[in-house]
Order: sequence, then C-alpha cells, then structure tokens
Amino acid sequence: MLADKSAHEQLISFFHTGTKLNYKKGESIVHAGDEPRGIYYITEGFVKAYAITKYGEENTLIVRQHDDIFPLIWAFTGLHRDITYETMSDAIVWRVAKSEFLEYLKKNEHVVPVLLDMAIEAYRLHSERVMNLEYRSVRERIASFLLTHADRFGEKVNGTIILRVPIRRSDIASSINASRETASRELTAFARHGYISLDKGDIAICEPEKLRELL
Repeated sequence: MLADKSAHEQLISFFHTGTKLNYKKGESIVHAGDEPRGIYYITEGFVKAYAITKYGEENTLIVRQHDDIFPLIWAFTGLHRDITYETMSDAIVWRVAKSEFLEYLKKNEHVVPVLLDMAIEAYRLHSERVMNLEYRSVRERIASFLLTHADRFGEKVNGTIILRVPIRRSDIASSINASRETASRELTAFARHGYISLDKGDIAICEPEKLRELL
C-alpha cells in the first residue's frame, strides 16, 4: 500500500463533515446521464455501477463496498459516462461537494496516495473483468468471476468461502456478458458437481481449486 493509515483516517474524517445519506436496497445514488451531486464515501452496504447497452441490457461494471469512494474519474476530469450507481443492499454513504473535495486535496496532499491506491485497485478490477471476457465459454467466465469476487468479498467458514455480497444471478450474467438463463444453468451445474453451494441465496465456493482448473 502506498498510503499510511493516518492519511486514510484523515480522508474519511473529511467525508464525515459532509452530508450523511441513507439508501434502501435498489435505490439509485447517481443516475445515468445526470451530473453527480458530489463525491461519495460508502460507510455501509454495497453499490454497483452499471451501464445500459444499446440493446437495453444492464452491464454491471464493478461492485463497490465499504470504504470505497466514487466517482473519482468525474472528480478529477469532469467526465461522467452514462453510468448508474445503485445500492445492492441498504447503504449509508457520505457526500461532499466536488469543489470542497478538490480544495481539501490541495491543502492536504499527503492523503492523495490513499486515492491513488483506490484508483489502482479499481483499474485492476476493471482489467480483470476485461480479461474475464476473453474466456470463450460462459462456464470459464463464471469460474473466473467467482474466484475474483471470492478474493474481494469471501469469508472462510468451515472450509468454504462464502461471498459476503448480495449479488444476484442477473448481476453475474450482466458482468460476464451472458444471458441470465445461461449463467443460472452454469451455476446450477457447478452446484451439482459440488464446486459451489447456492443454499439460502448465498454463494459459497466449496472447491476453489476445481474452478481454477477450468481456467
């Protein structure tokens, strides 16, 4: 990590001087095409960023969680694509005005490495997603998706890795450029072979090595 803990804590303290917002699951924080109302910091919950393709289909780009700040590209360049940020669960976020955010960074350059760490991580995740789409089969793309998200959201419980993120099958399908039916069929096949478990709506990875063998 480039940034130290104290710089991170100072940046978060700055966000806590802004406006606290509570969202219910499924609410939009930023609508596609609209100018964001500020820069957001997630305290609790999950937020997905997605675009709508020319065919009217949802294209999930990234899932953001606690301690993420967005939209950083808009903050520094003023460019905002037609992306919607929508809650995947009840969420608490803090919002500060873009002008205040940039002014704070000018006066506190030591916190910039914190944002650089976040930008690098976001770039890595987007790169992994692009690489995921290079796999020919939906089965391979789902295996790659599950392993990537296990690294980000996984919790080891009794020998399995439970994905602690409220991701739906439709979210998985849209992220890997597959139909919901095809993605659901492959997930069911993984469960039937014992690679994963789909009990109670949560996804648990039981045999990560088996998924890696598919890649």
